Amino acid sequence: MKDLRRLLTLFGEYRRDLFLAMGFVLIETFFELVIPVLMADLIDVGVAGGDVHYILVKGAQMGLCAVLALIAGLLYARFAARAAYGWGANVRLAQFERVQAYAFGNLDRFETSSLVTRMTTDVTVLQNAVNGGLRPLVRSPVMLCMGVGLSFMMNARLALVFVVCAPVLACILFFVVRSVAPRYPLLQRAVDKLNAVVQEDLTAIRAVKAFVRGEYEEEKFSSVNTSLMETSRGTFRRAVLNLPSLQAAMYVSVVGIMWFGGGMITRSELLVGELTGFLSYVLQVMNSIMMISGIFLMLTRSLASARHIGEVLEEEPELSSPPEALTQVADGRVDFEGVSFKYRAEAAENALSGVELHIAAGETVGILGGTGSAKSTLVQLIPRLYDATEGRVLVGGRDVRDYDLAALRDAVAMVLQKNVLFSGTIRENLLWGDANATDEELAQAYDVALEIVTPLADLSREEQLLGIAIALRSMFDSGMLYSSSGEHYNDPYGYFVLGMASCAGCTRATGLCLNILGIPYEHVNENQWSHQWCRVDVDGTYWICDAYGLYCGPEPAPYTHPYLA
Repeated sequence: MKDLRRLLTLFGEYRRDLFLAMGFVLIETFFELVIPVLMADLIDVGVAGGDVHYILVKGAQMGLCAVLALIAGLLYARFAARAAYGWGANVRLAQFERVQAYAFGNLDRFETSSLVTRMTTDVTVLQNAVNGGLRPLVRSPVMLCMGVGLSFMMNARLALVFVVCAPVLACILFFVVRSVAPRYPLLQRAVDKLNAVVQEDLTAIRAVKAFVRGEYEEEKFSSVNTSLMETSRGTFRRAVLNLPSLQAAMYVSVVGIMWFGGGMITRSELLVGELTGFLSYVLQVMNSIMMISGIFLMLTRSLASARHIGEVLEEEPELSSPPEALTQVADGRVDFEGVSFKYRAEAAENALSGVELHIAAGETVGILGGTGSAKSTLVQLIPRLYDATEGRVLVGGRDVRDYDLAALRDAVAMVLQKNVLFSGTIRENLLWGDANATDEELAQAYDVALEIVTPLADLSREEQLLGIAIALRSMFDSGMLYSSSGEHYNDPYGYFVLGMASCAGCTRATGLCLNILGIPYEHVNENQWSHQWCRVDVDGTYWICDAYGLYCGPEPAPYTHPYLA
């Protein structure tokens, strides 16, 4: 309930719509409860006495109450929808903002598929609970109390049927809710697994096709899909027992009331109109009890979703800017002083141990190592995407923990090993490098990228152009660039951007390039050479890059590997 109460505070500007919806439900309920009283008078006085005028008056009053109840119901639907979907939007926004504030360490604790489920499926469950459950939540207790009260006013002896039926209905509801409640978290985990498999398959669809693993992926999807189906079936098979059980109890009560009420009419202890009105209240009371049972089931599932969402909102970001943080980076100098790092405190071994590394401003340093040797981890400590477990990382002579996070990360431009194009125009993607860049500056960065791009590996031309242009645009101002390349064949432009620093007007760029490899030229044939290199002539100085390295100098001889020359 704590998670649900926290989420209720996010109604914000839609709180007014929520209370208006509740008010219209009460008005609708009032008019519906008045109708049986008017109907009883119509039968006992108008019909019994043959008073046509009385019948018409009471009939008009009943019609007016029905119309007013309809109008109140329509207004309720309007305001309830506004409140429900507005609240859902606020909850999604709150989760998204919290995720944006997460450090990499926080993100490591959540699977992407789980975060998607929490922002979509779980929020939809809460929206439906408000949109579909607000009416019975407000209406049912009112109708139950007033219906039972008016029934006792009509005939206290006949109303004792409620006293007998209430415990039976309560027991049915208790056992149904008790059996269903533990299964909703299982259902959510099954949805998370399905989303994870779908996301994994779509992300790696080219690899799946290249290795002809389609049947394997289909089997894996079928497995999690069947698991979700079985979990859903087991959950809702118990939940659907709620309605028939309560209906059986309700109709048994109606039969009992007709039986005892008929005997009372024959003994002149009860009027026909009173029995008719009494049956109306019985149906309303029983329907209210059924709606309350439905609310309990809906609340049970909503609590599971609220708990799921609450985990995202309660997660505190591991990294934050210190008070009186530095907002300017002096230069591109980078120092690692006795740095050790592990991704989790309970991890048995460090990913990095005792790193001592000093890079002066303007230097280009190559970091060599195999896959999984923590090259990317080393780079991620510089813009403080993670904090070092031991030791210090300094940028511009100051500990990275002394900087404002936004200022530090703005000063470090990274070409990541996994490149992503966001939806929108090319201009909007380029603005990721510098949100305040003018059209001329964007064009300049794009032109530089256009001259050095080459279609290598699986990278599309657009991805290469945008990646280089964004990095260059950011580098113009920051003077620092770090290229993280886990696979040298897939990220050659990381090296080239470093080399282009000088010809792009940035004379103090510090470069850290991962996996610069020197491969003997005899393993590169003429055809590969002609298709897998980039070169730019800047005032007689050649900047040449291929999958094996970066070269800066005079024009090399044809088909001579400049990196090894």
